[in-house]
Amino acid sequence: MTEEPVIVRTEGRTGVVTLNRPKALNALTHAMVETIAAALDRWEHDPEVATVVITGAGERGLCAGGDIRSIHEDARVGGKASAAFWRDEYRLNARIARYPKPYVAVMDGIVMGGGVGVSAHGSVRIVTERSKVAMPETGIGFVPDVGGTYLLALAPGELGTHLALTGAVVGARDALLCGLADHFVPSDDLPAFLAALRTEAPAAVLHRHVREAPPGTLEDNRAWIDHCYAADTVEEIVERLLASGVPAAGEAAATILGRSPVALKVTLASLRRARELGPLERVLEQEYRVSYAALSSADLVEGIRAQVIDKDRSPRWTPGTLVEVTDADVARYFAPTGDEELSLAASDSPQEVPW
Repeated sequence: MTEEPVIVRTEGRTGVVTLNRPKALNALTHAMVETIAAALDRWEHDPEVATVVITGAGERGLCAGGDIRSIHEDARVGGKASAAFWRDEYRLNARIARYPKPYVAVMDGIVMGGGVGVSAHGSVRIVTERSKVAMPETGIGFVPDVGGTYLLALAPGELGTHLALTGAVVGARDALLCGLADHFVPSDDLPAFLAALRTEAPAAVLHRHVREAPPGTLEDNRAWIDHCYAADTVEEIVERLLASGVPAAGEAAATILGRSPVALKVTLASLRRARELGPLERVLEQEYRVSYAALSSADLVEGIRAQVIDKDRSPRWTPGTLVEVTDADVARYFAPTGDEELSLAASDSPQEVPW
């Protein structure tokens, strides 16, 4: 009998969503997004459900992102299935951010891409010493989405720009610093924490289980990060990184220079625009335009091929250098999609969640 890719159940006063594709690092499919959305719809008006929890099956993490093998095949043949997936996924991201009941995301282990989308917009975001959080899209010729540019644009200083361009993986302390999580709970305490949520409100349970997170690395690097990534262009960012004389900055520059030049420039533009757009929904609408355009780009197909399909780790980007990417190349990603536009209702303030 085939296991359900999402297990939906109630435990006491808690509605629990478990992403259940551990062999695929719980990668999200369109059907999984629809299942989660349906569960949230049911539980919103169910007086027996006071709190929603999302977690991942297996030992490796909550979710490694969207099912990029499916996206690769769709993009390769010129299909539009991925666009339909993204529309519903981004609606779900917005729904999570406005959900009227506490939404507790257990961000244990790997949480990347789409995994960030189903967790980091929640009202209670838990990281552990095993958490590995990232938006690594530029490495596959794509751009941070699922509200990632919204979250990263709000990070202190230029930390979000650093994470977006390099795809760097951060642990618990750095996720807390960047505003991607709220609380650190040791992984050994998670069973007791989740069990207590069956009968108690999150605030009371958190009081007993939250601890100090282990040290991170970003705070000590704020000086060069904030200076280098404040530049107006990716080229200047790289120049500043290389000129800084800081070994970690040089490593960041090398990482950036291995990413898709188009994706890098579109990512920087997306972040800067996100800072001016206001609520999450406006940013998700922009991300949909960007994702829709990426579906017809050579770099998305090539990036997934190199990193996931053939695994040769040698993508051949088009164009191959930053200087070859024109303003018109970047502008294409922000153009309206006509009848395919995504339109989301929004308010100017986050949903107030009664605890």
